[in-house]
Amino acid sequence: MYEQDDFDPLAPSQWPEQLSPLKSGFAARLNVYHVMAHHPDLLKAWAGLRQHVVVDNVLGPELSEVAILRAAFHMNSAYEQAHHIVRARACGLDDRSIREIVAGATVSNPRYRAVAIAVDDLSTSRRLSGDSIAAVTRLAGKAGVLDLIAVVGFYTTLAFILNSFDTPIDPDVAQELLKAPL
Repeated sequence: MYEQDDFDPLAPSQWPEQLSPLKSGFAARLNVYHVMAHHPDLLKAWAGLRQHVVVDNVLGPELSEVAILRAAFHMNSAYEQAHHIVRARACGLDDRSIREIVAGATVSNPRYRAVAIAVDDLSTSRRLSGDSIAAVTRLAGKAGVLDLIAVVGFYTTLAFILNSFDTPIDPDVAQELLKAPL
């Protein structure tokens, strides 16, 4: 029988030896990866994909955050929303735009709106419309279209994990949002 604490975040000190290389990087910092540490092979495989999807994609940090926040809206992921409100602010998104994105509303900023509509397409129709493909291509090229799909897929998968196990928001993010609520 499943117990709520079966998938509690594992502190890096509890990780198996095979995860040692990840103890000093991104995975050691966030509860979502502490949960994924219950499956070391998955977390190791995830690391390479994460590098491209989160760090090296052609959308850039600003448009990536728009996509992630809109995906968090569709997935009803409080963890992703909280973490990426903080990251979006750090990338220069203003609170008005963030509020529009996380509410599923029409986004005033035309660049952000194009990305939000594309994420809406993926989340509701399970595909990009021709208009969204054209709009995202204008913003970030063909590679940007494919990276947008990858970002949404990546964060949708994370939301499944986060929501399934009620992964707690990391304390530093919770504290940041207490100091500066949206």
